[in-house]
Amino acid sequence: MIRHSVIFTLKHASGSTQEAAFLRDAKILAAIPGVTKFEQLRQVSAKNDYAFGFSMEFADQAAYSGYDGHPDHVAFVRDRWVPEVAKFLEIDYVLV
Repeated sequence: MIRHSVIFTLKHASGSTQEAAFLRDAKILAAIPGVTKFEQLRQVSAKNDYAFGFSMEFADQAAYSGYDGHPDHVAFVRDRWVPEVAKFLEIDYVLV
């Protein structure tokens, strides 16, 4: 199993309609074959200045690779992520 997490801050103002639209439209990622346990998370700690996280799991590397190259993922990254995300951290985990 691979757990894929991206922690990020948007360029949009907190609580804005643009922020809400980004989060709503990102739910398309959950429908991509191979994605399980998709979660959208709001960061609440004062220890860092990231605002959100997406977390999802894949059964194996083949499922993750299929997601990464899927047209819906590629389009979301190109059309929404790149123009709207101010900064991010991406982490992929496996169980130890």
